[in-house]
Amino acid sequence: MENVANTAAHTDQKQYQLPLAILTSLFFMWGFITCLNDILIPHLKAVFELSYFQAMTVNTAFFGAYAIVSYPAGAYVKKVGYQRGIVTGLTIAGVGCLMFYPAASTQVFGLFLLSLFVLAAGITVLQVSANPYVTRLGPVRTASSRLTLTQAFNSLGTTLAPFFGAAFIFSVATVASAELATMSAESVEAYKASQAASVQLPYIILATALFVLAIIFSRLNLPVIEEEQHDPELAKGGFKAALKHSHLLFGVIGIFVYVGGEVTIGSLLVNFFAEPSIAGLAEKEASALVSYYWGGAMVGRFVGAAVMTKVSPRAVLTFNALAVVVLVLTAMNTSGSTAMWAILAVGLFNSIMFPTIFSLAIERLGPLASVGSGLLCVAIFGGAVIPPIQGLIADLHGIQFSFILPVLCYIYIAWYGFSGSKLKD
Repeated sequence: MENVANTAAHTDQKQYQLPLAILTSLFFMWGFITCLNDILIPHLKAVFELSYFQAMTVNTAFFGAYAIVSYPAGAYVKKVGYQRGIVTGLTIAGVGCLMFYPAASTQVFGLFLLSLFVLAAGITVLQVSANPYVTRLGPVRTASSRLTLTQAFNSLGTTLAPFFGAAFIFSVATVASAELATMSAESVEAYKASQAASVQLPYIILATALFVLAIIFSRLNLPVIEEEQHDPELAKGGFKAALKHSHLLFGVIGIFVYVGGEVTIGSLLVNFFAEPSIAGLAEKEASALVSYYWGGAMVGRFVGAAVMTKVSPRAVLTFNALAVVVLVLTAMNTSGSTAMWAILAVGLFNSIMFPTIFSLAIERLGPLASVGSGLLCVAIFGGAVIPPIQGLIADLHGIQFSFILPVLCYIYIAWYGFSGSKLKD
């Protein structure tokens, strides 16, 4: 009987290998697309002569989709299944990418924002489908390791995206404001048109890749995983009951400020490096350096996973958050390479924060864990709220001082690791 059981387990594992291998491409794609915003924001800021506040509304459009689409996407995936949910998400994201073409042709900033919202809506459906699917494609005991592996490919996407963006989006040489002032109106108009058009090719390439993936996933014979049945009585007042657990409530706030802090730092790196007192880099050179920020997060994820087998996750979260506070304060109060490398090193310590906050927040929630997970996913909306606020501070007091906002975010995360995450009951 033992041999039969082992044979069955081996067969199941082999059955899941191909689906898991293909699913990693999805994690890579949405990491790649999300990180591309860090290149798009300074580009659109220059093309449309936006304030920092206006430029950071790119994040509002993108991450706002998480708050609006998450729950309808969950209901849709529950009805049609994981595989069809993945195909739908890929298709919607592809349409969003195609919308960049008319947005660039007409040079309407609002159309860029709409394109980003549609793109992010597709990615939200994709995440709602793929994350739980990965955890259930195999034994429960190895679910976290499977998700960690696929998340590593997500980090690979965020690391490579800045190089792609620098090569395509900043392919047209930037003209300084002083030089623009000496050009004729027709020359300025032609220059801005060429700058806007530089986003068309990269997003057409992304749209093509997404549509190809959608076709592949629609034709694959993937294992059908039945959705778990939940107690209907539990759903009644589930949110209210879940939020009575203080470690979850504080964790929702923690995810909100973490995503906001991480995204707003990444979004301002190109402009920060362009400051004469920091590095005075051109946009194309600065964009390539953004990969160090996200690459640090990829490396830190593996290091952190090893460290947390020996050290309490709460202690690691507290240490990392305090390290980020020190690094950001250093970037705010120094100049040159010291400030530049201090802000880039933040990525290394960011690495473990999202999964650690998430796991601490749903600890011992029992049957309320799924409700708690939903609340934590909606808290990603912090990426839509905090960046515009930092943009406003940058407009009023300068980009270097504006990093005081992420400092406050990470101080809260340090408190959550030290005290707020502790179980009260």
